[in-house]
Amino acid sequence: MASPINTFKTVTANLTTTSTAIYTAPSNADTIVLMAQISNITTGNANITAAYYSSGVSTELVKDFTIPGNDALSVLTGKLVIEDGKSFYASCSANSTCKIVMSILETQ
Repeated sequence: MASPINTFKTVTANLTTTSTAIYTAPSNADTIVLMAQISNITTGNANITAAYYSSGVSTELVKDFTIPGNDALSVLTGKLVIEDGKSFYASCSANSTCKIVMSILETQ
């Protein structure tokens, strides 16, 4: 049976104070990030950073952006293409404070 050309996926993660690769596009595939939302699940403020990482260069989409307690932020205002082997990174100012959910479309 042939592999599908397009695959929809949902990626979730708990953010930490260390900038971590939340998603890396697989080899021989490009990805379209349709949505990326970060939620602050506590009552206090949290600062988040989200970035696209390519060939040793990190390009911040948001940096030290404050999300009030019990609120959320859509990190993207449009779509983001992540090419083969490139990554999406994110971090939060405190552990166990923020969660991310991403809707993606992998294409081959």
